[in-house]
Amino acid sequence: MAVSVKDVAQAAAVSVGTVSNVLNRPEKVAPDTVARVHEVIKRLGFVRNDAARQLRAGRSRSIGLIVLDSANPFFAEVARGAEERAAGEGLSVLLGNSDQNPTRESGYLDLFREQRVNGVLLTPTDLADPVLLHAGIPLVLVDGELVGGELSSVAVDDIEGGHLAVSHLLAIGRRRIAFVGGPLAIRQVADRLEGARRALAAVPDATLEVIEQGALTVLAGRDAGERIAHRPADERPDAVFCANDLLAVGVLQGTAILGEVRVPGDLAIIGYDDIDFAEATVVPLSSIRQPARDIGATAVELLLERLADPDAAPRRVRFRPELVIRASTAG
Repeated sequence: MAVSVKDVAQAAAVSVGTVSNVLNRPEKVAPDTVARVHEVIKRLGFVRNDAARQLRAGRSRSIGLIVLDSANPFFAEVARGAEERAAGEGLSVLLGNSDQNPTRESGYLDLFREQRVNGVLLTPTDLADPVLLHAGIPLVLVDGELVGGELSSVAVDDIEGGHLAVSHLLAIGRRRIAFVGGPLAIRQVADRLEGARRALAAVPDATLEVIEQGALTVLAGRDAGERIAHRPADERPDAVFCANDLLAVGVLQGTAILGEVRVPGDLAIIGYDDIDFAEATVVPLSSIRQPARDIGATAVELLLERLADPDAAPRRVRFRPELVIRASTAG
């Protein structure tokens, strides 16, 4: 049976109110009494019930974080940055994975409201969803922003990132470029493709083939890589820009199966996010770096600002991406 406050009070020969003061307002209790109560707490193994106290207060010491795919190392780094910043404020982070599913996203929003979290950091599945403006809980958008700026947000300029990636491929002499990504309904994927198209517009003899995949995973990339590798040499692209690094790792694996496509000799590959795996592959991958941990920390900072002053104007923070060149394009 769990040890109660009454058990602690009886063992320490004090009142229940004194135990409560030791836990919540120790400055009101004599130092020797505080020491005696803590000794009893340790000896009996008492654990305070914060859930009940927070419920009475109408709020918790936690915030929610809902991401598109918690298995993606990029979002793992976003979560780490959020946790580090939240811990500095005595807050914990509850993680939810929407799996790019609006119904799951809505379910997590409901759950976090029930848990009385202070607010939610959200990578939205649909920026046009009106629930974002009527969620009934403080929201900060992560890796996405509303056109009207009605909510605070932190993101990276993905159009610029796509432009950086394809401009690099063009600069090393590639002209038959394929874009591997999807679903294209995901705003980040669409923006990266838009940036790629803008870079191509300045080079008339260059072409862009879009290979849409149903997921941003290694398996989806491997499928695309295998299909590219099985084409006749004169029908293959000479460079691939992948919407994230997981896809790029998969394309590298898929093209290696036949052993006839050399990277980067026959096919230059560049990814997006610059996760740890990008540098650790057999052929280290060039990538577009996003400051994932800074994104998570900044999102918490924006939420704290919102909680401190609910009437303050929303703030939008946009980081610039960075080109990281490695062997997959530099050989």
